[in-house]
Amino acid sequence: MTCAILILNGPNLNLLGTRQPEVYGPTTLKDIEALCDAKAKELDVTVAFKQTNHEGELVDLLHAARGTYDGIILNAGAYTHTSVALMDAISSIMLPVVELHLSNIHAREDFRQKSYIAPVAVGQICGFGAAGYPLAIDALVSYLGAQP
Repeated sequence: MTCAILILNGPNLNLLGTRQPEVYGPTTLKDIEALCDAKAKELDVTVAFKQTNHEGELVDLLHAARGTYDGIILNAGAYTHTSVALMDAISSIMLPVVELHLSNIHAREDFRQKSYIAPVAVGQICGFGAAGYPLAIDALVSYLGAQP
């Protein structure tokens, strides 16, 4: 199955590997991109990567994905818990989105347990660290393959 997936990473994920490694692990964003490239090659899909610390830019990237990508994997970072704008953007683009988190947001602080992304995502993967990214690719490719 040939398809194109956009992997969007939100605020502070550019600091992976050095930012709270006890929570997010030692893996860098570049390492994660290499894991994703390997999984994409295995599944014969293409992946593209974007990271921004700016909410409006994430909204713009979601909008721009229409007509270019078949689905999106989104680690919105802290915007997961605050951004109605991202929720609305996902609702508007009519592309399947998999919500992804390195840590298990449901086992963290109360404010991190609320996701504005979950109600508009096709699924959520959290708590598996960097391994969650290839899992998300598998899940999204499976979801896309099951669509009529």
